Amino acid sequence: MQKHRCGWCLGDPLYEAYHDNEWGVPVYDDDTLFEFLILETFQAGLSWITILRKRENFRKAFDNFDYKKIAAYNDAKYDILLQNPGIIRNKLKIKATISNAQAFIKVQEEFGSFSKYIWEFTEGKPIHNTVKNYKEAPATTPLSDKISKDLKKRGFKFVGSTVIYAHMQATGMVNDHEMKCFRYAEIKNGI
Repeated sequence: MQKHRCGWCLGDPLYEAYHDNEWGVPVYDDDTLFEFLILETFQAGLSWITILRKRENFRKAFDNFDYKKIAAYNDAKYDILLQNPGIIRNKLKIKATISNAQAFIKVQEEFGSFSKYIWEFTEGKPIHNTVKNYKEAPATTPLSDKISKDLKKRGFKFVGSTVIYAHMQATGMVNDHEMKCFRYAEIKNGI
């Protein structure tokens, strides 16, 4: 018997694997939170499958998403990134990645970890929504508005409410799997 999956991932093996193994799983480690933050900022205005297909290229181009290295990128590294056909070559998004790495480190210094900072917005626990059809899931919420505003105040860029809500979904701060999806209950039950 085939498992019921969220409708947005159907028909593409890469999308289905991402859905089954990563999307909505609570992430508490800073390295992975940073990776998703960067991928979400590059996704702004594009489809997520476009980013997933380029994920390994991003990983190589951005030193395995090592925010300490990225925070120290100079103009020469920026120019190299702009010439890399394997990633999204958007000048503002590349610059934002570098400044976001610097802001990320400042948040770590203030809160002990980025994870501690970001998860405080949900009191450390995922929010389990009741989405019947993925098309009904919101693009933003008052909470994503609040987090976006706070991140911008801390110097982050390309972190509008829509990007932040997508980040919350990807990192399991919210469980927006369709209720009939096999992953909804698994994630709700911590599997």
